[in-house]
This record gives sequence, C-alpha cells and structure tokens, in this order.
Amino acid sequence: MNPWSSLKGLPREIWVLCATTLTNRVGTMVLPFLVLYLTRALGLSPGRAGFVVTVYGLVAMVTGPLAGRLSDRVGALRVMKTSLLLSGLVLIAFPLARSYGAVLLAAAVLALVNEAYRPAGLSTLTALTAPHQRRPAFALNRLAVNLGMSVGPAAGGILAGISFTALFWVDGITSFLAAAVLILSPWRSAAGRPAPSLRPGQEVARTRHPLRDGRYLLFLAAFLPSLLVFFQLESTYPLHLVGVLGLPPAAFGFLLTLNTALILLFEVPLNAAMAAWPYNRALPAGALLCAAGFGSTALATGPLTAAAGVALWTFGEMILLPGTSACAADMAPESRRGEYMGLYVMTFSLALATAPWAGAVVLERLGPGVLWSAAAGLGLLSAVLLAFLRFGRPLANGGQAPE
Repeated sequence: MNPWSSLKGLPREIWVLCATTLTNRVGTMVLPFLVLYLTRALGLSPGRAGFVVTVYGLVAMVTGPLAGRLSDRVGALRVMKTSLLLSGLVLIAFPLARSYGAVLLAAAVLALVNEAYRPAGLSTLTALTAPHQRRPAFALNRLAVNLGMSVGPAAGGILAGISFTALFWVDGITSFLAAAVLILSPWRSAAGRPAPSLRPGQEVARTRHPLRDGRYLLFLAAFLPSLLVFFQLESTYPLHLVGVLGLPPAAFGFLLTLNTALILLFEVPLNAAMAAWPYNRALPAGALLCAAGFGSTALATGPLTAAAGVALWTFGEMILLPGTSACAADMAPESRRGEYMGLYVMTFSLALATAPWAGAVVLERLGPGVLWSAAAGLGLLSAVLLAFLRFGRPLANGGQAPE
C-alpha cells in the first residue's frame, strides 16, 4: 500500500490551506532575525532586544484564544484572510519604528495580527476533515510548515546580509501572496463560516467553554511538559552543541536540516500508518521518543551521536505534534472549535515564552547533566500523563469517539 495514499481522500480545500501555509512560511524571515535586526540596525542592547521578543510572545499567548473565539463568531476563513493581509501591512511598515517604544508597539501589533492565523487555520482544517483523516491532514499541514521554514530563514540570512529592510518587505509580500492564494481559490466547503448556533437538546458538556472542560485542560497540562522540552531548541540545545561539545555553529544548522529532511520524508506516511492508534497509545510513544532524544544530548560526544539524538526526537515530534492537534480537534465541540484550538495554540506560546529562559537558567547554574536529565524526566512525565488520560474509544477507521 502506498504510504501517501491517505492524502488522496482529503478535500481540495485542505490542499488550498496547505498551499497558503507554505506560501506564508516561505517568507518567514523577520522573526528568526528580529534580535539581530534590533541589535545591529537599531543599536539596541541584547537585553532590550530580547524583551521585544518577550513582548511578542506574551501578546501571542493572548491572541490564540481571542482569534479562536473570533473564528467561531465571524468565521475562521475570514480571520485567516484578515490576518495575512494585516500582517503584510505591519511587516512592511515595521522598519519605520525607530524608537524603542515604537518598536515594542510594532512587535505587539505584529503578534496580534500574525498569530491570529494559526488557531483559525487549525479550526478550518478540523472542520474540513472526518476524524480518521485528521492525523494525516495535520501531518500534511506540518509538512507545508517545515518545507516553507526550510526556505524562508535560509533566504532571510542572505537578505539580512544585504538589507534588513528587504527582509521585512519580502516577508510582507509573501503574506500578501498567501492571502491571494486563499482569496482567489474557490472555497466550496462550509468550513470557515461562523460556527452554527447551539441546537436545542445538544449536550451541555459538548458546548462548554474550554476553560471549563476539565478533560481538555488535563490534556493540555499533560502535553505541556513535552513542549517545555521541545522548545529547548530555541536556547539550550544550540548552546550545548557549541559551548559543551565544541561543535561549530554550522553543526546546529546541519542537525536542523536533518530534522526537516526526516519530517519531509516520513511524517505523512508515519501518521497514516498510525491513524488507527488510540491517543493514549500514540501520544505517549511520541512523548517518550522526545524524552529519549533530548535526554540523550547529555551523552552526545560529537556530531554523529548528536544526530542520533535528533533522529529520536524528530520521530517523537512527528507522532506527538500532529497527534495532539488531531486530539484537540476531536475534543472540540463544533460550536466552540475555534476557542478550543485557540487554547491549544496558547499552550505552545506559553512554552515558547518560558522554556528557553528556564532551560538557560538551569544550564548556567546546574550544568548540562541536570538540564538534559530534567528534560528526559519532563518528557517521561508527559508520556505517563497522556497514557492515563481517557480520550474515548478508537474508531474503526481511525480517530477517536467521545466517551
């Protein structure tokens, strides 16, 4: 059986959505180089530049739930189009901010409009797919993200050496192009419209606010430790490679390329093969592989052993991230789908805002052995919690039925 055959039955709108995401991600250049721009072009200190990124992350945390709620009210498709168009405008105008206060305001506005796309996109993807299609569909969406990110930052590095202003312009223009893909493509599905009103007799438990859904909150809490481990990629992992193992900075780029290559080759077939696995079996497997991969960093002695660890956590990532997206989608009632996915996105923002700083503190004060042992422990904790959560009975064709 062709391992990619699971994509054949996906609605055409899923491919439009992934093409939009790919176009947008190909132009993702500003955020990876924002600190470099602020320190070199504007002359800000590293501390002040880092605080700008913190402001972006804090606003992104708030934006997820707000954009999700807005998607339920006015339609996810409308939110995505607006997000892309406004992001393009803000990115092009960003270099006009020269004072520190103006830069902070520009970063906050960029986070507000830019981060609104993701919960709306996840909500739309959920509405377009049946439960048994969701893991392959989310894997395809991640394929578009990773393929775009393999191009965008690399091209951004070249542009940054020529003109930082060009970096903002290209990122903004690709946001406009992504919006054009979404606007000009025929959209036959009802997905993306406002969520239907609650029908008489519909179960209250199915329409409660996500903050009042204890099972959903437990799921997010169980997933969070793995995210804290995964986002060590933003700080301590490259610091360990260069500072502890003595590898050149280019080695980190090579390992990220290995990560992307494995995702492009295996993520869709892997999720198709595991589509019928219940969540309390698949998600712990992904968390365990992440724990083993990052934990093994303490034992790495060179590029080959580091690459083996990358392969381990990459396979964990390929199972865990599409799986948790599909799980969140399956747990979300139709009338509050955007709110549920917004809270799911907020969990990522929370981890991104805290994990790099916390990991750097542990590395500096307690050393790499404690850091990577703690990472393995957090991943193991996540696996245990996910294994004991009750997600519902598995469907015959994949997915998960509510309990």
